[in-house]
Amino acid sequence: MAKKPTEPVWSLLTSRFRAHPWHGVAIGPHAPEVVSTYIEIVPADTIKYELDKATGILKVDRPQSYSNICPTLYGLIPQTYCAEQVAELCASRSGRKGIRGDGDPLDVCVLSEKSIPRGDILVTARPIGGLRVIDHHEADDKIIVVMEGDALYGAWRRIADCPAPLVNRLKHYFLTYKEDPNTTASPIEIAAVYDAAEAREVIERARADYARHFPDVEGALPPPGN
Repeated sequence: MAKKPTEPVWSLLTSRFRAHPWHGVAIGPHAPEVVSTYIEIVPADTIKYELDKATGILKVDRPQSYSNICPTLYGLIPQTYCAEQVAELCASRSGRKGIRGDGDPLDVCVLSEKSIPRGDILVTARPIGGLRVIDHHEADDKIIVVMEGDALYGAWRRIADCPAPLVNRLKHYFLTYKEDPNTTASPIEIAAVYDAAEAREVIERARADYARHFPDVEGALPPPGN
């Protein structure tokens, strides 16, 4: 186990280097009811950006090959990981066998009336539901959240508050954004649309998976407020 950094070293690092968006940003003191989210792409992006896990720098994953554009802000929930516990819940709820976690932070779709021009920002948000996406037999849940304090969406607390056409737009995007027009078979399915309570359980399981797979991260972080 790595030694815990001394306070002077952390003072230097935090003054000259920013936190890693996945490992160095807290999920928030009121999680899973309210969570921090890191935004990778916005609806105007025709390039799919993705956090580089090693460096914490936003990188180009790929140009969008077709006409699909993500209808919401999209990113990840810090200090979460989709592994055994997330996969177990997905398998139990969907009745599918052989499900495994996708090995990524938990994905998040952030609803806001505001037009945010770029990613690489943090947004505080409240989960209202999610999509149980299964991609090549991997649990790839998409948690749907509303930006905290948003004038239009901020009061929503349940997926039922979200108009069906908006949910359908999200479903269509995730069902087709990897689709090759020359093939008819898709490796992606949406097994369910679930409510806020299920979304919070998925988040808690992803936190537990993170703690199991990255046990030394918490001890390496500086105390809160430093």
